[in-house]
Amino acid sequence: MPRIKLSETAIQTIREVCASFDNQEGELINVLHKCQEKLGYLPAEVQELIAQELNMSIAKVYGVVTFYSFFTMIPKGEFPISICMGTACYVRGAEQVLNEFKRQLKVEVGQTSPDGKFSLSCLRCVGACGLAPVVMVGEKVYGRVSPQQVKQILAEHQEGCMREAKSA
Repeated sequence: MPRIKLSETAIQTIREVCASFDNQEGELINVLHKCQEKLGYLPAEVQELIAQELNMSIAKVYGVVTFYSFFTMIPKGEFPISICMGTACYVRGAEQVLNEFKRQLKVEVGQTSPDGKFSLSCLRCVGACGLAPVVMVGEKVYGRVSPQQVKQILAEHQEGCMREAKSA
């Protein structure tokens, strides 16, 4: 992966987050959560600075980032799409829904659309089995989703972007 140059603002943000947890090694997961919340993702350069600030090895930070699926080292889209692949959702057609999202967005799982609007991932279970198959776009939950609804779901979020751009 190509290296990125962290902005002074990003560096300051990371240092402030680490300091808010008293630069304690035992707070690594909390620091990672807060940094990802503020920066959107955790590229190698962010991990290196966190390791430096918490006085720990880069390998340990990287190990935690790669162990937990919540953390990401690649930027997510403005609208992260997660398709539940738990048993109930899978049995009720989640794979076909996933395939339609991949077709419409022209991306694979783990990728972000070229315009940066959508990223695609799978989840094990969202705990809404009665609504299977379930799709989450950001925090919004869609239940009983069929492949035919995918275009409409994407359009809903595209339209929201266009309305915001016009009002700006």
